[in-house]
Amino acid sequence: MATILPFRKPVKAKGLCQHGFHKWKIRQEKQFDVQQGKLVTVYRCERCDEQKVKAH
Repeated sequence: MATILPFRKPVKAKGLCQHGFHKWKIRQEKQFDVQQGKLVTVYRCERCDEQKVKAH
């Protein structure tokens, strides 16, 4: 019988993100910033899970 090799967990790729090429995706939860009194949109990078917030 053949030897069974275990699968590796996928490693989060940071190669492009290190150079500023993030893959931003909007998080669907709408949030309200109390200090600014505005709606904010939360973006999360699909590759490295970095977040950025934009107020409207």
